Amino acid sequence: PDELDECFGSILSFCANKLDKKDFFGKSDPFMVFYRSNEDGTFTICHKTEVVKNTLNPVWQLFTIPVRALCNGDYDRTIKVEVYDWDRDGSHDFIGEFTTSYRELARGQSQFNIYEVVNPKKKMKKKKYVNSGTVSGGSEINLTQISPLNFLFAVKFSGNPSQSTSLHYMNPYQMNAYALALKAVGEIIQDYDSDKMFPALGFGAKLPPDGRVSHEFPLNGNIENPYCNGIEGILEAYHQSLKTVQLYGPTNFAPVVNHVARYAAAVQDGSQYFVLLIITDGVISDMSQTKEAIVNAAKLPMSIIIVGVGQAEFDAMVELDGDDIRISSRGKLAERDIVQFVPFRDYMDRTGNHVLSMARLAKDVLAEIPDQFISYMKSRGIKPNPAPPPYTPPGHTHHTQI
Repeated sequence: PDELDECFGSILSFCANKLDKKDFFGKSDPFMVFYRSNEDGTFTICHKTEVVKNTLNPVWQLFTIPVRALCNGDYDRTIKVEVYDWDRDGSHDFIGEFTTSYRELARGQSQFNIYEVVNPKKKMKKKKYVNSGTVSGGSEINLTQISPLNFLFAVKFSGNPSQSTSLHYMNPYQMNAYALALKAVGEIIQDYDSDKMFPALGFGAKLPPDGRVSHEFPLNGNIENPYCNGIEGILEAYHQSLKTVQLYGPTNFAPVVNHVARYAAAVQDGSQYFVLLIITDGVISDMSQTKEAIVNAAKLPMSIIIVGVGQAEFDAMVELDGDDIRISSRGKLAERDIVQFVPFRDYMDRTGNHVLSMARLAKDVLAEIPDQFISYMKSRGIKPNPAPPPYTPPGHTHHTQI
């Protein structure tokens, strides 16, 4: 994990205020273009926002971009941003520009991150020119300050995959609800995982040859090595196990939570952090055992993200999320909140086959991880890195000091 910060993504959001009016009729239709600066002083385009129609105060959608694409790993390198007014004929009008750096953007949505949009030609011509508006924004979630993250997947197996009402239904023409959720969430988190190798477990199925029910079986069938290579590897293992195991029940969460807790208990010095992603339909059979498992896990370097698929009531999952009422078991409160619940259907279009905004899903899936990580470090008196790790030119490996 030496060059770990290289592959981190950043979720950025921007809005502007009082941009110049460029259209004779109406206001402006602003969009922004981001450029990374190269060693030789030239600039390379790395992102274009969407156009927001007829406004001088646009709010652009969140977008995710690898830090590498923005600054090639050099946190202080100039990032140039140009603001344009979109025109149908392609002759977009230049409103103005500003420069920033990844280090500045990573400070997030603070009062420091307000940039004056300046049009150099106007500035030269007019003595009283101040600016052509302002843009504010920055990183929504900065995961670069977190130790190597290790994501583990757990998929609920119950129901009957040959029934078309089953969320596991094997439709030859389209992905089922579980596969869609695995793929979408997987694509979001794979940039943050230290090695893109994911242990993936299933729970609630009868296993061959003897039909015993298991609540922590490896999707790839390999108990010695449950790791899948990337998202493709997980999806392949998922489809493979649908053919070999028998969906059954009950739906017990505690075994997979305890499974990951065993990994996390082995490294409590803050050098590793574990995130369990549970893909499930909202049914749970072992609520009290799961609460106990979560209360115990709250002492360890781990978080749990529950992704709910399907249309069921998710009351039990919301309760486990513990945002309103902190989870307790046998009178013991969890020492920190480690569970985040995300109802996948809220991010899908009407057909249920497409995610409407990957950036919004990304933001909500990862929303609580930074604070949960920091709360672990604080509870153990470990000092996390306050700033992104120093930039080291390729060839000099460095280990991020925590």
